[in-house]
Amino acid sequence: MSFTAEVRDELSRLEQKHECCNKAELSALIKLDGTVTRTGTNQYRLEVSTENAQVARRIIRLVRRLYQLKTELTVRRNILHKANNYQITIPSQPRLESVLDELGLAGSTYLSGGIEQNLIRRDCCAIAYLRGAFLGAGFIASPQGDYHFEIRTHTETLADELATLMSRFTVDGRVTARRGAWTVYLKGAEPIINFLALVGAHKALLMTENVRIIKSYRNDVNRRVNAEIANQAKASGAALSQLADIKLIEDSVGIDSLPAAVADFARLRLQNPDVSLRELGEVAQPALSKSALNHRMRRLSEIANRIRLEQQQEG
Repeated sequence: MSFTAEVRDELSRLEQKHECCNKAELSALIKLDGTVTRTGTNQYRLEVSTENAQVARRIIRLVRRLYQLKTELTVRRNILHKANNYQITIPSQPRLESVLDELGLAGSTYLSGGIEQNLIRRDCCAIAYLRGAFLGAGFIASPQGDYHFEIRTHTETLADELATLMSRFTVDGRVTARRGAWTVYLKGAEPIINFLALVGAHKALLMTENVRIIKSYRNDVNRRVNAEIANQAKASGAALSQLADIKLIEDSVGIDSLPAAVADFARLRLQNPDVSLRELGEVAQPALSKSALNHRMRRLSEIANRIRLEQQQEG
């Protein structure tokens, strides 16, 4: 089961006590996932399609509980995706037109307008509407991979209104046109976690949080390891450069010709060719600070560079 299916399954099992919240959720579900056809004078037929069995049961339960409408369920097997498709049909019946009007789904162009504002006046109803929108046309990637969340809509108007509704609860929803549809998307882990908490997907929230903590820990470990590798490479390069300078001085003028402190540093480096500058200071007798070693190292480099310059001039 995909993570989207898991979240939908969890949300579909939530019980809402208030009739107004149930209406808001049902309105969003039908608007995002349904179609209305006119079969005659004032005769309408409503169809809602979903691949999630729990969502299908929730739609049927809400329609029957709220409006006592007759519903029909057809299950088809999608060979390509190897999944069932559940089609809920609400055939033409006396109360259907008034129900569509109450849910903000009636008009000259069915299901193409924005959100019926009377349905989302209360915060609890607005949250229920967002829950229904996700159940109808939402997608959320597994937190194991990249963070990705979106709700696809048919119109820019509806996408903008969903984003505005999210911002009412400080969830930063953004709108973009993608593959012939308008999409509301959330970028990054924080807004996705906030949305899951808002609509009541607590199991999915905990899983996402746990994965985020593990990711953060792994990233921190990787950063430290990479920094350590970089430091070791830098130290190795510095040590090789120092050994080359010492070899040049030893072959040209001899180490004993160096100032005492620099000569001691050169001998110490020859005895410990692979250690870092900090470790070199620790094995010195007496121990030397990194600052003192850096001073000796600069003096050594200056003397070696002077010898190279003289050799070039002589050549």
